[in-house]
Amino acid sequence: MSRELLAIVEDLFFAVKIQAAAKQASVAVRFVKTAEAARAGAAGADLIVLDLNLKGLDVLGLIRELPGEKLIGFVSHVQTELRQAAAEAGCGRVLARSTFSDRLPAILQFAEDAEGGAGIE
Repeated sequence: MSRELLAIVEDLFFAVKIQAAAKQASVAVRFVKTAEAARAGAAGADLIVLDLNLKGLDVLGLIRELPGEKLIGFVSHVQTELRQAAAEAGCGRVLARSTFSDRLPAILQFAEDAEGGAGIE
């Protein structure tokens, strides 16, 4: 059975990186940019990644509506307040952009060492 990734991103660099890693891992990926599309796609996704810097979107409000155990948010490592707020809102894991980027292939392989448990990294 194929796994599905829901990617809530608009940054073209990360979209291309996610698409390439998903293809390599044989994971179907669906990109969305709106809260409505994210809510609609969340139930069918095995994993959800969210760019916490998505413009025009109440990311903290959206986090509260998505299944936290499936949700990985990523943001600049210097945005410590946003990282903490996302974790408190229910984001299962909050990663620095660089960490997310480095671990993406393992994350999409659903590798245990890539999951690392809930929290901020």
